[in-house]
Amino acid sequence: MLYYHSMTLRTPHEKPVYVRLREVIADSILTGRFKDGDALPSVRALAIEEGANPLTVAKAYQGFQDEGLVVVKRGVGMFVASGAAARLRTSERDSFITGEWPLIRKRMDRLGIDPAELFAKD
Repeated sequence: MLYYHSMTLRTPHEKPVYVRLREVIADSILTGRFKDGDALPSVRALAIEEGANPLTVAKAYQGFQDEGLVVVKRGVGMFVASGAAARLRTSERDSFITGEWPLIRKRMDRLGIDPAELFAKD
């Protein structure tokens, strides 16, 4: 689950903090809170904001840096890389289609839910 319009992790959740932090950062990029070239909160600032250990925040940021979604400017900070939102959207979409959707579809089949029903309830 992604957290829209919030970067708070203070609600109980079954996912590890590191995974939730990655989701929060990714969601902030995907929703445009942080655009290409924007500075990200420092490790310390994000750790305080999210009530997380700074080492856990650093690990999450490092993962984004390794994926080329975040760039570090020494002495200045971390910034969203050019094209990060588009690459992240493609990656999240692929992950949903190959990993999450098949499970959702199976559950819908078990529950007898027709996809047309979902769209008819707007």
